[in-house]
Amino acid sequence: MQRIALITALVPFSVVTTLALWKEGYWGVIALFLSGWAGAQIFLDLAIALGIILWWMVQDARRNGRKIWIWVFVTLVMGSLGPILYLLSSRREV
Repeated sequence: MQRIALITALVPFSVVTTLALWKEGYWGVIALFLSGWAGAQIFLDLAIALGIILWWMVQDARRNGRKIWIWVFVTLVMGSLGPILYLLSSRREV
């Protein structure tokens, strides 16, 4: 059931991410965060949340003998897609 929820989040988020990158480019997406205080607040909130998730992913990967650096890279480049894909690639039931 949780895998279905992850896939349900993954598909539309992947589409929106792909469209944003295609239409605006990577730097165009980042420029939104530099446009004012509201963008800076959203960026800081995202950075804190992803930082907490990255910390958990590293701990979980060490506990389960998984390689983590690909997931860290995907998270830093593509945001929430990294943790979603990490959870979907887990051998145990999520």
